[in-house]
Amino acid sequence: MPFAFDLPAIFAFVIAFAIFAYVVMDGFDLGIGILFQAIPAGQERDSAMNSIAPVWDGNETWLVLGGGGLLAAFPLAYGMILSALYAPIIAMLLALVFRGVAFEFRWRDPAHRAFWDVAFSVGSVVATLAQGITLGGLLQGVAVANRGYAGGWFDWLSPFSLLVGVSLVAGYALLGATWLIMKSEGPLQERCYRLALRLGVAVIVAMAAVSVWTPFLRDAYWLRWFAWPQVLFTAQVPLLVAIASAVFFFSLRRRHHYTPFLMALGLFTLGLAGLGISLYPYIVPPAVSIWDAAAPDVSLKFMLPGVLVMVPIILAYTGYSYWVFRGKTGHEGYH
Repeated sequence: MPFAFDLPAIFAFVIAFAIFAYVVMDGFDLGIGILFQAIPAGQERDSAMNSIAPVWDGNETWLVLGGGGLLAAFPLAYGMILSALYAPIIAMLLALVFRGVAFEFRWRDPAHRAFWDVAFSVGSVVATLAQGITLGGLLQGVAVANRGYAGGWFDWLSPFSLLVGVSLVAGYALLGATWLIMKSEGPLQERCYRLALRLGVAVIVAMAAVSVWTPFLRDAYWLRWFAWPQVLFTAQVPLLVAIASAVFFFSLRRRHHYTPFLMALGLFTLGLAGLGISLYPYIVPPAVSIWDAAAPDVSLKFMLPGVLVMVPIILAYTGYSYWVFRGKTGHEGYH
């Protein structure tokens, strides 16, 4: 069957794109929450909040699209993944609710702003850590038997999943710092240059650790990365990571405003590309492929027109909102 009519592959691409968009767009505002206690209270902290205020809730549209698309297009995978990773996923959702409440209440309840600032930070860290642990738990494999989850309650908890969780915290913090470099001025911007330098080193080390560990999780991962001749292709990923890292640190040294954020996004893009190399074509490793888990073709055909209409609409209004609120921010808003 030609790829153009391979509906499970098309929907897998749509869900992968939604996850990528979520990581890119929600990553920096979670990162600002992670860094929040490192930013002095007052004008600097208010400026950081104002930089994400117009877009932060819209960014989570992509999380809804990814989760809803997984349920609709790959119900078998949805059931297995939720059963295997129920605890970290619920922790993530509760933390996102908690930080959302804190975001709004810090403005409306100034008498308790210090409490809401801590709540915003805690919610951001917990949500990010839970996302990373979820990813690590999925990557290390899910026990499956008779088309259902066959593992235990804490199978997701392992040194590898914790490493991925901590790595994602560092990565989102880097996105947050570079976003503020791009959107702020003065003392806050200088502070974020210093934070971005340290976080950049941490992220490179974390990416290297996860990349070295992953091929040893399963023989299939090792073969996808190192078997001949695909190693000629996969070797380009670490090469591009090295190039993006060099440009990132050079741009920090030269005090560029936009390049550090773009290079941080590039590192995340390459990390997700590496994840795709490891997992494809399995949606629930090590045994359930996207074709095994897909809904019937008649259901996918029914949903496809809606996806083809709604995704461009979401991209359009998201792009418009970022365009309208472009430029630098201060403690009183955009200027």
